[in-house]
Amino acid sequence: MNELLLIDDDQELCELLASWLQQEGFQVRASHDGNSARLALAQTTPAAVILDVMLPDGSGLELLKQLRSEHPELPVLMLSARGEPLDRILGLELGADDYLAKPCDPRELTARLRAVLRRSAPVASSSRLELGDLSYSPVRGAASIGEQEISLTLSESRVLEALLQQPGEPVDKQTLAQLALGRKLTLYDRSLDMHVSNLRKKLGPHADGRPRIVALRSRGYYYSA
Repeated sequence: MNELLLIDDDQELCELLASWLQQEGFQVRASHDGNSARLALAQTTPAAVILDVMLPDGSGLELLKQLRSEHPELPVLMLSARGEPLDRILGLELGADDYLAKPCDPRELTARLRAVLRRSAPVASSSRLELGDLSYSPVRGAASIGEQEISLTLSESRVLEALLQQPGEPVDKQTLAQLALGRKLTLYDRSLDMHVSNLRKKLGPHADGRPRIVALRSRGYYYSA
């Protein structure tokens, strides 16, 4: 699938981005407000969503919350004309897979989209990863603790999968960023930290109170066995 849903009230920008993305081999549908976007999503699920923070009939962040509730594994890339750190943090906390400030370079947008779509492709292995009371399915990108299933975003599932591959051993941030974001971290980029923070909240601690995901200064993160 290479169909994208572009949600932005700037119609001129939508036309420019759609034209560029179509040249890059994508099929693009555009919605200019939240209501039309919801109708489009009810008809068919795209390969990825490009979502502006500001919409004429509400906040894009509210729409993101709904998307994460109904389509937890759907890749979402947020856009914002302001590019404020608070917008980025809120978007990532609510489950956006990546974030770009407008105006953005269409080539960077294409690269980010290709990266997130590569990460959403089905994995070759169908074997489950299990550690203690935690079980993770690479195919479904879903985790469960005991009998309780936990929905994960695409980025969260890729972080967890990498940490479970070598429990107790730290994975450095740049390696995790490549796996979770499909790119290197830039200076002051907290995207990975936000995905890890969200994952920690969803998984909670071990039964004995120990944290499941531990940060090691200058070394990265590891899943505690």
